[in-house]
Amino acid sequence: MIQKVKISKVKPNKDNPRLIKDNKFKKLVRSIKDFPEMLELRPIVVNNDNVVLGGNMRLKACKEAGLKEVYILKAKDLTEEQQKEFIVKDNVGFGEWDWDILGNEWNVEKLEEWGLEGFPFEINTQVEDEYNRSVEVPKYKPNDVKPKVNELFDNEKTNKFIENIEKADIPKEEKDFLIKAAHRHIKFNYKNIADYYAHANKEVQELMEDSALVIIDFNKAIENGYVSLSDKIQNQYKSDYGE
Repeated sequence: MIQKVKISKVKPNKDNPRLIKDNKFKKLVRSIKDFPEMLELRPIVVNNDNVVLGGNMRLKACKEAGLKEVYILKAKDLTEEQQKEFIVKDNVGFGEWDWDILGNEWNVEKLEEWGLEGFPFEINTQVEDEYNRSVEVPKYKPNDVKPKVNELFDNEKTNKFIENIEKADIPKEEKDFLIKAAHRHIKFNYKNIADYYAHANKEVQELMEDSALVIIDFNKAIENGYVSLSDKIQNQYKSDYGE
């Protein structure tokens, strides 16, 4: 049963091995301030003594955010061994992200704000102060095999839209506009695009960069064969076709 209690009654677990530091912790604090309703949907799990088993960093962030009360869920009657097991399993991710879906269907900037780390084709930029920016280059190594062009994108949905538009009994001007808009539904395979870029000649690479299809590290054209993609391709389409 979820309870709302004074934050002072909840005890941090000094033996919890999970830490969130610096910028990531600041993001967690900000997310709590921006979306406090989530705390009730995901309460802090405690044992019979109100010691945290799951949500140690959330508790710390709640205090930093100035909260006076938090939601807890008591995991009753667990053995000491089960409590230790819970602490570890609560912080282990057993699944994995479908990066293509995230890249095509979600706002990458928002995902980073929400705390999703490791987006494989996005430069992770940390603003340390007004005049100093540190950039972490993603460690991506291209495959040895160059993908085929038709493996860089999926336009099945776009083709279906265009087929219906062509059949429609509407003025040519409207038809042309809708056909342009249909191209917004092309899905790009970011991993294959990165591999293709790595194997392409200089002219093709420059054209891919100019179209914002591939975004390279700010200071070098290419760093150790690593490349970085961006959701800016979505902005390019918005600019071209509107949304």
